[in-house]
Amino acid sequence: MTKYRIAFVGLGSIGKRHLKNLTDILRHRGDEFTIDAYRSSLNHELCTEIKPLIANEYLLSDELSADLMYDMVFVTNPTSIHWDTIQRFKNTTRSFFIEKPVFDTTEVDIHSIEEIQKNICYVACPLRYNPVLQYIKNHIDCNSVYSVRAISSSYLPDWRPGTDYRLCYSAHRDMGGGVGIDLIHEWDYLTYLFGMPQKSYSIQKKISHLDIDSDDIAIYIANTKNTTIELHLDYFGRKNIRTLDLFMKNDTLHCDLLNSKIEYLASGQSVVFENERNYYQIKEIEHFLDIVDKKIASDSNITHALDVLKLAKGERL
Repeated sequence: MTKYRIAFVGLGSIGKRHLKNLTDILRHRGDEFTIDAYRSSLNHELCTEIKPLIANEYLLSDELSADLMYDMVFVTNPTSIHWDTIQRFKNTTRSFFIEKPVFDTTEVDIHSIEEIQKNICYVACPLRYNPVLQYIKNHIDCNSVYSVRAISSSYLPDWRPGTDYRLCYSAHRDMGGGVGIDLIHEWDYLTYLFGMPQKSYSIQKKISHLDIDSDDIAIYIANTKNTTIELHLDYFGRKNIRTLDLFMKNDTLHCDLLNSKIEYLASGQSVVFENERNYYQIKEIEHFLDIVDKKIASDSNITHALDVLKLAKGERL
């Protein structure tokens, strides 16, 4: 049995999801834990399903005790303040779980990153644990794939039911919105499977009827050492699509991430997996705990996440 001291900085929708998954996993393992919440304001009560999980609530602006030490800090507040949050807690935690995107800019001091990464640092990338992508990782020789084509298409007004899409951060460039950043998962899993591109090119702009000022389409072409990549992302597709096609010597695989299905188009074989979104969110937390317990090394550190952010923004690596 292990006892963990944990902090959450930010308890929006994704923070709550991570908190609930983490506590469920630790209880199942028989581990003990205390969780503190650092908030920008204490004027609003935590919701009834979250409040019993929190031992202490603090203002993020409060001074941290000199002898304070957490086993892990979850950075799940707005991306624009990730950097300041990490700097604030870097001497009071052994490990960071950082929600993606890692930062809102790529103009970050590399020496400061090296200093931070003396701690364990893991940047969220839950789509890696989708069973379709795990199948590809474990059963396909990705170095033998000639070319890949990926698409993620969905309708931004449907993303957050009950919320005016025009008011959310996704709709506004100055708030960090834009489809290339919102759907950064795609570049993360593509680099996870096929490696970092040697060259990449992109078109990113606003082209649709949506009442937003952020980019609603991002199209990329790239090549790695062995593979060419085409990636299409948009905010205006009226039917949700999230697919990956692999073109190989003897077959073509059509991989449907939303419906958890792989079709071998030449041979006619198909593979179907259970389809539960929270499954791979849980798998990611389990993976992170293995990193914290030093059973495995972090495979999604800040340096890698920053390179993925550069790809998403269309910047030179």
